[in-house]
Amino acid sequence: MYRAEIDDQTYLSLLEERHSQALFDLIDSSRESIRKWLEFPDKTNTVDDTKAFIKRSLNRFANNDGYWAAIWHQGQMVGSIGFLWMDWDAKRTEIGYWLGSSFEGKGIMTKVCSTFIAHAFYDLRLRKIEIGAATQNTRSRAIPERLGFTQEGIIRNYEELHGEYMDRVIYGLLQEEWLSQRRIPSDGTQEE
Repeated sequence: MYRAEIDDQTYLSLLEERHSQALFDLIDSSRESIRKWLEFPDKTNTVDDTKAFIKRSLNRFANNDGYWAAIWHQGQMVGSIGFLWMDWDAKRTEIGYWLGSSFEGKGIMTKVCSTFIAHAFYDLRLRKIEIGAATQNTRSRAIPERLGFTQEGIIRNYEELHGEYMDRVIYGLLQEEWLSQRRIPSDGTQEE
C-alpha cells in the first residue's frame, strides 16, 4: 500500500524520507498532547530523528515486518498509522496510530483505521488485528470500540511513561468478525 484513498479529503501514503520535515513539524506542534500517551515525542528532537525513524520504517517494510504511513488530510500531514509488527505464522499484527492535536475529534482516525483493517484482512490475508492503548486514553480506546473490536484484557503496569506506570488495554478483532459486521464475503465483494 503506497497510497490509499480514505475519502475525497484524506489519504494514506507510505512514510518516505522526503516527509521528514513535515513529520517533525507535526510532532513538534503537538508534542505535549502526544507525549501524554506515547514516549516517542521525547526522543524526537530534530528532523534527523524523524528521518532515522522513517528509514527504520522503510527497512521494516522491505523486510515485510510492518511499516508506518502518513495520514494526509486537506493536503497536509495530520498524523500517522502503522503496523507495529507482523506475525506471519499466526497471521496477526498490531496497529498503532496518533494524530496532531488540532486534528483530533474529526473522525479522521476511525476512517483511517477502517481502511487499514480492510487492507490487513483482504490484501495481507491476516486473521487477527490488535490495538493497545493506555486505559485512561479514552479517545484512543474509542476507535477500536467503534470498529467492533473486543476488549481482551488489561495488562497492569504495562509501561512507565514520565515517571508513572500505565496500564494498557488490549483489543482484538478477528477477520471473520470484521466480515460478519459488514456482511462482506471473504472475497471482498459487498453483498446487496
